[in-house]
Parts: sequence; C-alpha cells; structure tokens
Amino acid sequence: MEQQGDEFIRVGSPSEIEVLLDQLIQPGGASLLLDRPGSAPMPVVVMEQAPPASMLLDITAVREIVGELKRGMGFRLLGQVHGKMIRTPSLKALQVEALQGRVQCQCDYPHYLEEMQRREAYRARLRLGMEVGAILRGTEGEGDVTVQGDLKDLSQQGCQLELPSSAATLLAEAALVEIELCFPNGSRFTVQAAPRHKVADSDRQTLRVGFQFHACSAEQERKLWFFVREIERESSRYGDEPDVGRLPSMLFQSQSSGASPSVGRRNLMSYPTPMARRLARVAGYLDAQLLELQQGDDVDPVQLSRHADMLLQLAEEDIEALLFATRCLGQEPVLVRHGLGVAVHMLALAGTSSVPRDVRKALAASAMIHDLGKGLLPSGLIAAGSFGPDEHIQLKQHVDLLVQRMGRCQWLSEKVLHAVVVSANERLDGSGYPAGVMSEGLSELARMSAVVDVVDAMRRNRADRPAWRIDAVYRHLLKSPQQFDPRWVKRYVQRFGLRPVGSLVRFSGGAMGWIQRLDQQGKPFQVQLTDEMAPPEETMGEVLRGDVESRLGGMVEEVPVST
Repeated sequence: MEQQGDEFIRVGSPSEIEVLLDQLIQPGGASLLLDRPGSAPMPVVVMEQAPPASMLLDITAVREIVGELKRGMGFRLLGQVHGKMIRTPSLKALQVEALQGRVQCQCDYPHYLEEMQRREAYRARLRLGMEVGAILRGTEGEGDVTVQGDLKDLSQQGCQLELPSSAATLLAEAALVEIELCFPNGSRFTVQAAPRHKVADSDRQTLRVGFQFHACSAEQERKLWFFVREIERESSRYGDEPDVGRLPSMLFQSQSSGASPSVGRRNLMSYPTPMARRLARVAGYLDAQLLELQQGDDVDPVQLSRHADMLLQLAEEDIEALLFATRCLGQEPVLVRHGLGVAVHMLALAGTSSVPRDVRKALAASAMIHDLGKGLLPSGLIAAGSFGPDEHIQLKQHVDLLVQRMGRCQWLSEKVLHAVVVSANERLDGSGYPAGVMSEGLSELARMSAVVDVVDAMRRNRADRPAWRIDAVYRHLLKSPQQFDPRWVKRYVQRFGLRPVGSLVRFSGGAMGWIQRLDQQGKPFQVQLTDEMAPPEETMGEVLRGDVESRLGGMVEEVPVST
C-alpha cells in the first residue's frame, strides 16, 4: 500500500484487490459514478470478477446510462468495506448487453483501488460562499416541529448545523431527530441523528449544534462519502492558496443563478421592506465572514468584491430606501449592523456625481468590514460595561487584527482601506488610535469616515450607555472641533437633516412613526406608523405619504431606539 493525497491509501496488491471487490458482490454493495460534472452515485450490482481482465456489473436499475457507457464514458465504482470507503480508478465498459430483461456491463478490471479510513474527528468544512440548507424535524410536546438551519461541516459520522435559538426546546426533548440536507443543485439527503453538543451565540441568536448520525444504511454511507468529498473539492477552491484550476462541484451550482437558497436559517427571517430583505443578503455575508475570521481565515476577496457590488447597486437604485433598511436589521450581530450603517451613510454622503465607481465600491467594501476586527478580541470585552487602561489597550488592537487578514484583497484600494478601516478611529488632536495621527496626517476621506462612524455608533445602544438622540449627537460633534472636522460634521447634518431617514419620531398629535423618506426641505414625506418603541418590523402600521405633518402634527421629538 502507498499513501495518496486527499487521505486515500492506494491498494495495489492483486490479492487485496480481489478480497475487497469480493465484499462488493452483494446487493447494495456498490455504486457507479460517471466521469462527468454533476454526477451522483447510482446503485449497481457487481456480479463477478475475472482478474486481471474484467468485471461484470448488473446495471438494470440505471439502464438510462447505457448510451453513455457505450460511447466510452468513464466511471468509478464506489463502496464500503469494513468501515472504509473504497473506489476504483476510472474504468470503461468493454461490452453492454441485455439478457433476459437484465442489463449487464462487462468492464475493465481495476489495477488498483483507493481506500479511505473513516475517521471520527474528520469533518469537511463549508467555506464562505458555500451554502447548504438543513431541515430539522422532531417532536416537541405532542406536536411535530420543523426548524431550518445551515450545514457548517459534514463527516461520515455526523454534522454540525447552525440553527435559530428557538430550536433549543426541540433539541432538549428529542433523543433523535431527522435531518434533511438541501444542496444548491437540488440534491437532498435525509438521515436520523442524535444531538450531542450545542453552543449558544446570544448576539447572533443562534445555536451551533453537533449531531451524530444514527443507524446509517450502506447506501447512506456511500452518499455521505460522496457529499464529504464534494465539499472538500469545492472548499479547495476557496482557501489561502485556492485551486483555481479545479472545476466547481455541481452540488453547489444553484438551479437558478444568483438566487438565495430556499432552505436555511435566514430563509425564515422577516424584514419590513423589500429593500431590507435584499440588504439582509449582504448582512448574511458579513455575518459569515465574521465567523470565518474567528476561525482563523482571511477576508475573502471574491466575496467582499461581490457583496460590495451588491451594496453599491442597492444604493444606486434607491438610497433612501437603503438608508431606512439599515435600521431594519435588528436580528443581525451589532458589528454587522454597524458596518452596513456606516457603509450606506458614507455612500450617501459621498454622492455619485464626482466620485468614480471603483472608489465608491472600495468605500463600501472598506466600511462594511471596518469593525469586524472587534470580533477577534477576547470574548466579553466589547460587552463590558466599563473599560480600564488594560481594556482600552486591548480594544485598540482590533484595527491591526483586521488589517492582518486583508492581504488577499489586492483589488481593494490601499488608500481607501487605510482611510476607512484604520484612520476612522483617529482624531484631529492626535487622541485617536491606532497611531495617534494628528490633523495634518489625516486625509479628507479619513475625516469623513470618523464623523460617519461615530454618528452611527452613538445612535446604537452600548453596554455602558443607551443610544443617543440624533440632535444630541450633532451637538456633541459640533462642540468637539478639536477631534472631528467641523466641515464634515456640517456636511453630514446638511445631507441627512435633523430628523434623518430611519428616525423614530413622535408627532404632536400623539402618533409615532418611522421616517422613510424626506422631501427637499428635509420634512417627512413618507412615514410608517407604529405603536412600538422597537426596531421596524413587518407588523408596523399604515404608511403615510405627502404632507405628513398636516395629518399628524409637527414632529415633537425623536424616540431613541437602538437598531
């Protein structure tokens, strides 16, 4: 035997080959996999072997492949023997004929086999951009319950799913559940499994749950082996040194190009506007990218570029609808909400008339991810209610932690990246971080970034204080010219107004409503009524358009709500 790549061991001894093939000469013992993209294992019967000349297969169950075999298409045989998955090299049919209603194929005899030992600890991990939905079915109380989630890794023995936190009750009561994996190309796989361990993420409102498969049949084992290999194959195209020459796995080719997966944890999330639902796709990317960073990976250049294009397209379509959508992402992690809030407001402030598109794209990309480095800090630091000198030192490290993971994003303008990711935390008087740069060393983009970043941050709840009202934020910045460039503060106020889109306001008539659009004078032109001092939801009230204040009275005050 000799060790091959991809965890296979090559078996070349004729006697060993014969022994292993003997194990496949039984119903359900083998599958056939055609050498073409998108093939899936198909059931065949190995009838007899005639070493070293040929083998005889019964392919009655898959007679539709007869034409391809006769035309010389290659194939492999797959099987399981004593807990090991085995496969042949590519073989070809020597003769195909029908006898007494059965279809038989005489084929090459394999000169070697490859076997892979099942390993309990080995799991094929899905990388950023690889999405497989999962449906979890079980019994809760006296009724059947269905929960949707996402596959994170897969092995011969089990898998790890990310589920909504609402699945906790089902998992606590069920000894066994049914898991159905739903691949983008439409392939489905169902298996019984027992939950073994779970980790809750309160910020993301999720559970990461490990499952052990239960009583898998030989056919299920073969399919699992195929899925694990295809996930590995696709994953190899996404790593630090991607195998760009490798063809993509057909399992991950969506049936409708560009469509969101129809099954998954996010599929059941609700958003109050169509634009918010579209923005949620970008939020989903940022959420996944944050997890990739926490697992030691770099920022993915392809996915960052793709979603920066997506965000830019949304901004060009309807910037006011997008501004409101940034206030509708209450189910997302705070670093994701903040990144998108900063990105959209920077695009709105920069405008489109004189800024080249590639610069706006770099601006959107840099702003989206600018704070993700905080997710790499020690657990609990961001949630701390107070910071001492040591905590402040730790906090400032988030900038360098992210920059170290940006090396593969060579398409991204270094100047824009530095101004938005690094210099947004600097202040004109040198009191900022990470380098304490003073005013003469800060570009116009860095000065703008600092203003947009701090406005968005102050309008959100933090562990040590509640969200600020926008008028209080403006006063603070205008009283701090030594830290924030007054020109950019005034431009911000002029662009977004005293009651910006996305503000929850109370009118003199007593009604409350979310401002969704402003007229040219900065007055509310579109407002959606609500009775709740909570982030926007699908259940909000009537949408009013036109001269809103004549119907509701003048705006009395903003109601601060952290979104």
